[in-house]
Amino acid sequence: MSETPRTLAEELRTRPDSGLADLLRARPDLLNPVPGDLTQLATRAGTRASVVRAVERLDRFALQTAEALAVAPDPCPYETLLGLMAGDAGAGNAGTGNAGTGNAGTGNAGTGDAGTGDAGAAALAPGTATAVTAELPRALRTLRDQALVWGGDDRLRLVRTARELLAPGPAHPSPTGLGPTVAEATSGMSPGRLQEILAAAGLAATHDPVTAVAALTGLFEDRTRMAALLGEAPGEARAVLDRLVWGPPYGAVTDRPAAHLQWLLDRGLLLPAGPRNVVLPREAALHLRAGRAHRFPEPLPPALAPTTERDPQLVDSAAAGQAFTALATVEELLKEWDLGGPGVLRAGGLSVRDLKRTAAALDVTEQTAAFWLELAYAAGLLASDGEADERYAPTPAAEDWRRLPAEERWTRLATAWLAATRTAGLVGTPDPKGRALSALGPNLDRSAAPEVRRRTLALLASLAPGTSVPAEAVLDRLRWERPLRDAAQAPAPAANSGTRTAPRHPNPATASASASPSDTDAARNAGAPAAPSATDDLRSRIARWTLAEAELLGITGRGALATHTRVLLEAGTEAATGAEDPAARAASFLAPLLPEPLDHVLLQADLTAVAPGPLERPLADVLGVLADVESKGGATVYRFTPASVRRALDAGRSAAELRSFLAAHSRTPVPQPLAYLIDDVARRHGRLRVGAASAYVRCDDDALLTEILADRRAVALRLRRLAPTVLASAAPPEQLLEGLRAMGYAPAAESAEGDVLIARPDAYRTPPRTAPTPVPEGPPAPDTPLLEAAVRAIRAGDLAATAERKPATTPAPAPGALPRTTSAETLATMQAAVLTNATLWIGYVNADGAASQRVIAPVRVEGGFVTAYDHTADEVRTFPLHRITGVAELADETAS
Repeated sequence: MSETPRTLAEELRTRPDSGLADLLRARPDLLNPVPGDLTQLATRAGTRASVVRAVERLDRFALQTAEALAVAPDPCPYETLLGLMAGDAGAGNAGTGNAGTGNAGTGNAGTGDAGTGDAGAAALAPGTATAVTAELPRALRTLRDQALVWGGDDRLRLVRTARELLAPGPAHPSPTGLGPTVAEATSGMSPGRLQEILAAAGLAATHDPVTAVAALTGLFEDRTRMAALLGEAPGEARAVLDRLVWGPPYGAVTDRPAAHLQWLLDRGLLLPAGPRNVVLPREAALHLRAGRAHRFPEPLPPALAPTTERDPQLVDSAAAGQAFTALATVEELLKEWDLGGPGVLRAGGLSVRDLKRTAAALDVTEQTAAFWLELAYAAGLLASDGEADERYAPTPAAEDWRRLPAEERWTRLATAWLAATRTAGLVGTPDPKGRALSALGPNLDRSAAPEVRRRTLALLASLAPGTSVPAEAVLDRLRWERPLRDAAQAPAPAANSGTRTAPRHPNPATASASASPSDTDAARNAGAPAAPSATDDLRSRIARWTLAEAELLGITGRGALATHTRVLLEAGTEAATGAEDPAARAASFLAPLLPEPLDHVLLQADLTAVAPGPLERPLADVLGVLADVESKGGATVYRFTPASVRRALDAGRSAAELRSFLAAHSRTPVPQPLAYLIDDVARRHGRLRVGAASAYVRCDDDALLTEILADRRAVALRLRRLAPTVLASAAPPEQLLEGLRAMGYAPAAESAEGDVLIARPDAYRTPPRTAPTPVPEGPPAPDTPLLEAAVRAIRAGDLAATAERKPATTPAPAPGALPRTTSAETLATMQAAVLTNATLWIGYVNADGAASQRVIAPVRVEGGFVTAYDHTADEVRTFPLHRITGVAELADETAS
């Protein structure tokens, strides 16, 4: 093999095992299935789907470097690439240390010699050239590591598929804004027209189109001659070039172009791109740009600034307070749906009406209510019951979750949120068919959500404790780390207006050669900073939702990452390997910051009770039945009403038990009005008994039944007297109970035996349900053992495919085909290899009929089987001789 690799496969063979492991880790799609050798790995790395996935994961500068290589000569020397990235001034000063000084990016760029009127746009910002020169090796190393670029610095090659994706073309304009080369643009031009262009440009005539194109290209690439040619251009012609130089390079002309346009057409500065379309050749545009492929190279990520510093303890306290509020909200949601929640839509999910009711019950907005619903669903606390009349309800896991300490309950919610692919922010937005997406419904999974959440929080974690930054600073950094090429492209060419692209940066000067008002407006809108394609992509929206949801959940406090969250984010990282569970550590950090549950309330004479903090679970459960929550906040106010007291009596409590309970848990004496209320309701409770007739009412006081019959409000109950102490109704018992209670009575339900039925608040639960499984984004990240085994298998397979064989007496197999020998030759060769410890190359067909090539070292041959060390599988295996298609000796027996 020569020192300079001729293919990507040869370049991969020169990499160490760690380099191959890094490639497979960065592009896990290459592992499924494990390639048989390095040639298969290189082929798979060049497939369109894999290249697209790899390009989408490049940062802004690495992507710009790949885009520059796509418009550079193939192969491209490093110096040429540096010139495309830093411009003529940066490339010229790269080796002298002057690049990027106060004069960096000036030179010919934008001066009178350049022949353009866009001097300010052509100059790089001070220091940019130096940053480009310093960061270009890092970007190139990233492309090499991901097998998108190969070859030495003197012959850099972008893989063919990536070049096809990133190179400019009429159907897919390049993000660089460059057009086709002179050779590409003149491919269909007549030889006579080429000679006319040469004559108008002041070039000597040639004898064939190839030399004519070469002469015109040489003119555009010669800075001195090109500056002299542009110095003769009319002012209007230079203005047209200024509008086209940074893209889109296409424009529209009429059948009779203006004089300044005709001047450009005559000299090849504008070349035909269709019946009425023209294009600025790439070489001419690069001269006007001072050699740069990008108008705004971005070698460095945007800084996370401005920062706001706060006391870390203040941040932790604020986050802990919000974490406690989050737990209370989820508990309230579960309590709201305790006896069975709303029904499930036929298409799945929660109806808009039920979402509004839930939002009103939680006292939050509908979007926030959707977040709490999705969070409880992701944690496995809510699910549908799966019945014929399907509805939502808490799961059995919700009861286990309620019994956990507060800090552990929070870590369960936070961990579920971090891993969830369901995105609550999408609720209410239209799906591809224009229908609004519903909470808890289908089509809310977004595979990128977990990665964006973790990366957003990791950026906050990179700041000093207690430090926060504006949301836009975080979004700018995320966009730099994962720029979306599709978001930077606009629609295909429109009739008579030239190709339109949306530049990655604001470019108000973009317009077509015809410079019509509609074209100018389109260019202005395409380059506006607030364009949806630049700021409203899915990743940016997920990041915005992440910051808002993190504040709601207590992940952050006042915009800064809390200490307990920093610990929680270590899950799955090397820092957490062999250490205590990050979730348990996060819980231990959070526990001291949460308020301790109280075992008492303060009873007041106005029939209210004040809970000055969170209550212990048994006290909160009983008080939730005995009283209604009137207000929340730092303290919760409960109000006692006849209906709430009756609810407690229905649950099986007596008046004496209620008074005793309140006396035991109140720091103040039980007020007399409250005691009177309990006794009064208890005295009337159960005097009326309701059973199933359809339903009946029984009472020892016949006067009370007569009063009910005379009441006009009882007409809807359709009551009739069966006996002095019994009324019958056609309404069901539940409806009869509610109707009598609405009339001010306190009936009690009774069984068929006449016993009072206790209406305990036993919750309705779904059957056991598991939390929804996150939808992964692509193949899972491989672990170290898998990578090591895959690299060994690829190396062994490559050895089997590339090992030199001794000349055989039988005809050699075709390239890639299995060796062919007779059974006698195979047996004799195997027995000889056992005696000489030789290494053999065999063709083998397994029981499934799959053929493969292997390198083996035979150890024993007996009973129709050969036992050998298989270099491909890196283990000792037994092969049936009848499945070996052929055998050949290796010329160099160093296959260890």
